[in-house]
Amino acid sequence: MNCRLKDLYNSEVKNLMNNKFKYKNVNMVPKLEKIVVNCVNRECVQNGKVVENIINDLALISGQKPVTARAKKSIASFKLRKGQAIGAHVTLRGYKMYEFLDRLITLSLPRVRDFRGVSPHGFDGKGNYTLGIKEQIIFPEINYDKIDKIRGIGVCIVTTAKSNDEARELLKLFGMPFRE
Repeated sequence: MNCRLKDLYNSEVKNLMNNKFKYKNVNMVPKLEKIVVNCVNRECVQNGKVVENIINDLALISGQKPVTARAKKSIASFKLRKGQAIGAHVTLRGYKMYEFLDRLITLSLPRVRDFRGVSPHGFDGKGNYTLGIKEQIIFPEINYDKIDKIRGIGVCIVTTAKSNDEARELLKLFGMPFRE
């Protein structure tokens, strides 16, 4: 199975990153490690069906079966009990990771209303980028008529980069549309 972004990484991105940052070894060039897509919602506390809907949406978006996220501790003011299902998440690696990132950059993000680019401030200092999506309906796999409610989704892109600058350059070379 060939993936457009993986081929792009091997043919162009590695060389461009090596020229810019002057790595001593080819293996030091940062690469994508994994992408975590998650959705946690407060409505899951009152209604258990919401978790099933979240799982179905994430399965359609990622092409992989999501894991149910459960509460780690009880919080009385939120009416939350330990072990209660509060959402779902899915971790993508390898081929599915590159396919998801390709679909996110080329199909989904341009479908956002009044889109001017993603925030360049979503880096954590260790080369990982987190992006919040307000509506799951920007993904072409989601049928607008079959969803019960519009929900937000978090996308965390984990790289092997040591700094924000390296990770930003890596994602920029993949085509991530950062706001200036």
